[in-house]
Amino acid sequence: MSIFTAEYWKTAAKALNNLKVLVLASLLIALSVVLSSFSIPVAENLHITFGYLFMSLGAVIYGPVVGLIVGAVSDIVGFVIHPSGMFFPGYTLSSMLGCFIYGIFFYKARITVLRIFLAKFFVNYIVNIGLGCIWSAMIMGKGYLYFFAHSIVKNTLMLPIEVFLIYTVFQILLPVLVYTGIVSRKQSKHISII
Repeated sequence: MSIFTAEYWKTAAKALNNLKVLVLASLLIALSVVLSSFSIPVAENLHITFGYLFMSLGAVIYGPVVGLIVGAVSDIVGFVIHPSGMFFPGYTLSSMLGCFIYGIFFYKARITVLRIFLAKFFVNYIVNIGLGCIWSAMIMGKGYLYFFAHSIVKNTLMLPIEVFLIYTVFQILLPVLVYTGIVSRKQSKHISII
């Protein structure tokens, strides 16, 4: 099913009415918040976290529409439970867009290494670097390029590692999600390169 069809977006929006999907989304939000609380500091206002693993897995289940809500809720709940500095809605928007991008690439689609790479590439470079540096510059009062220099190095170095980790999580959990009927058969079995 193509993302350019009305049927795709109707199906994605229907996920909001599915109790099983909402319960799984809540569980994945909780797991993401817990995992994101363990971060590795890299530079000023820059950390390595692993919450994206559950956000990307959730995108397979609930798609881009629910992903927007999940992104907002996970960011706000994460901030309430583990505040670090002041709350800034730009980071909530970034979290929403990241989940939306994962949903676009993974929902109702055959999962491939190329899809995982492209999804993570767009999240890292558009959301994490592009928007994240704008938010950091606005909050910290330093220039965009200051944050861009740190962020481009971190996100570029982490990209292959993050792709591998998402691939590994998908290889382990997609067969379980198919077996339980949560996702369709075409989304699992063997994750091919292309």
